[in-house]
Amino acid sequence: MKNSSVYTLCALVCALANPAFAAEPVKPVRMGCGHMTFDTVPAWGLGADGKSVLGSTHGGVVVDKSGNIYTSAHAGVYVFSPEGKVIRSFLGDKYADMHDMKINDEAGTEFIYGARNTKAEGVKFNALTGEIVLKLPFPKESGLNLKQFSPTAMTVAPNGDIFLADGYASNHIFKFDKTGKYLMHFGTKGNGLKEFNTAHGMTLDTRYTPARLLICDRNHEPKGRLVHYSLDGEFLGEVVTGLGMPTSAIVQGDFVSVPDLHGRLVILDKSNTIIAVLGHNPDPAKRVNFNVPQDQWIEGIFSGTHGSAWDKDGNLYIQDWNVSGRLMKLIRAK
Repeated sequence: MKNSSVYTLCALVCALANPAFAAEPVKPVRMGCGHMTFDTVPAWGLGADGKSVLGSTHGGVVVDKSGNIYTSAHAGVYVFSPEGKVIRSFLGDKYADMHDMKINDEAGTEFIYGARNTKAEGVKFNALTGEIVLKLPFPKESGLNLKQFSPTAMTVAPNGDIFLADGYASNHIFKFDKTGKYLMHFGTKGNGLKEFNTAHGMTLDTRYTPARLLICDRNHEPKGRLVHYSLDGEFLGEVVTGLGMPTSAIVQGDFVSVPDLHGRLVILDKSNTIIAVLGHNPDPAKRVNFNVPQDQWIEGIFSGTHGSAWDKDGNLYIQDWNVSGRLMKLIRAK
């Protein structure tokens, strides 16, 4: 009995000294349904100490043709391998605060397009080297007299034309050619059918021919919606309404991933029907909440979904708007 007590005490001391020894390993959580069923990957992308390497996140996610994952944080852009290890980064003022990112293969070279809301510009940079090859400040050629310019989303047409959404200010969508020459703008702020109340996210919707713009009208009353516009700025129609606060959208095949700041991600099919809801947060206090520290994260539960990306295998990478910097990997279930 005496030796048993000593052993128990030693085990307790070891456990207290080494929390990893005592803690139950976090298990994957299954979410979604049917064709869109996923398993989480616990601790994916965390450092060797188990902590997030990102710092605060309020950005986007893209995946290159090699399967590497790029995500933007306040400090800059971090690049992860599919296994969750940081393989390079682009940090500092030139790369800070990219609110949204898209990746585009141009004659074999991949470029990232980023909308920088706090820096009042869009940028284009080489995904491998980080070289910035184009900057898009407010286009004075538009003749507009804006008090603020705060771009939130950026995307690229098949012919190289660039679209930049001024979602945190005027709600105009600006169109440039591939060299950065201003071409036109459309849209305005409001809650009317053809108006935007925070044109927060935007992507090229390749489910249709010709491709069109899919725009996340985040705060449109009574609830957020997705809308379609042609590449010439013509309103085509509402896609889906009642989404809460849709922050961004990304297309793969016939499917669209739409993060909702209310702590969930919805997936639409080609008929724009919601076929899966991932990571729904049942706690109202933890939805639309930037200040959920890492020690309060719950596996399989989101708090402020902001950006997402598919890889070639249909896996999802999701970023939360989060004070500690949260990026998650979801593996498509077989």
